[in-house]
Amino acid sequence: MNDRLVAARLERQANVRAAMAAAQVEALVLSLGADLPWLSGYEAMPLERPTVLVVPVDAPATLVVPRLEAPRVDEEPRLFGLLPWGETDDPVALVAAAVGRRRRLAVSDRCWASLLLDLQATLPGATWQRASGVTGPLRAIKDDAEVASLAAAGAAADVVSAALLAGDIRLVGRSEAAVSEEIGARLRAEGHARVNFAIVASGPNAASPHHEPGERRIGPGEAVVCDFGGTFSLDGDVGYCSDTTRTVVTGPPEAELAELYAVLAEAQEAAVQAVRPGVACEEIDAVGRRRIAEAGLGERFIHRIGHGIGLEEHEDPYLVEGNGTPIEVGHAFSVEPGIYLPGRLGARIEDIVVATVGGCRRLNVANRSLHVVDD
Repeated sequence: MNDRLVAARLERQANVRAAMAAAQVEALVLSLGADLPWLSGYEAMPLERPTVLVVPVDAPATLVVPRLEAPRVDEEPRLFGLLPWGETDDPVALVAAAVGRRRRLAVSDRCWASLLLDLQATLPGATWQRASGVTGPLRAIKDDAEVASLAAAGAAADVVSAALLAGDIRLVGRSEAAVSEEIGARLRAEGHARVNFAIVASGPNAASPHHEPGERRIGPGEAVVCDFGGTFSLDGDVGYCSDTTRTVVTGPPEAELAELYAVLAEAQEAAVQAVRPGVACEEIDAVGRRRIAEAGLGERFIHRIGHGIGLEEHEDPYLVEGNGTPIEVGHAFSVEPGIYLPGRLGARIEDIVVATVGGCRRLNVANRSLHVVDD
């Protein structure tokens, strides 16, 4: 691990300990999820053998890891002590020993229930809360290196979007699943370490925001929503996520689709232009939603307008009604309004943006107009 990454993680640990002290949390118990790699640089495998990073408020961190996984760890004593455990050892006891006498604890939101229940039995009298209450607001504000990683991921995804818009990815006559596989392969070819999702939703399936690509063959004259993203590693860091959506049509669009898409594009642009520090998350949602409602399609926009992104595809901040959290410089999130006519068609536009002092920077720049492909 290079010195730049170590310095960044040391600063994160210091900020986390300050937040822990303010919240009266004595130790973080971090297993699966993004908090562990964010602080240590190591991403645990989602196995039944627990890997746990214990971060006391008043002592160095300890990484408890299965011995057979220890060779994967980039050991860095400035960040954590490494404690491998063997097949006959009790990892819960080792974690409890690292916790010590501390009893005000915060645990990973994605911790296996079995591990938490075993820890609760081993640490009677402990109180537990979600670690995201401590780490979430800190992770939501990306530093310059994190923004660079997100920008690199977005640029790589844009190459795939450009191929889609240019008609280089053949659609008509192919199954949604086959197109999804090609999009995934292109993401990997552009440097993504893994593909997190590649939604291809055609015709009536485009009205389902999280449609699972299947064997339906794409026909002429159909709207096709392609929403895809993966994990991209820059300069040896852990991977940051891309996430973008473009809608194309396989032939000249009917008037209804063209009009619907024009409203959608205006809504997305208005929401992006509303992004600036100090504006509430819910207000950005409201701006985009207002334009769609004015067109009489309010009930056809059925999800929040955006979600934070970083080490995870979805993380703080969430841009949704009821979230009055103000946008801060460094917040990175999607802006993705959609309009869906059940059983008929749908469309969505999605870009990742990052809040800056003067407003926001788009991390996806691929063309957003409704492209006709396979005409």
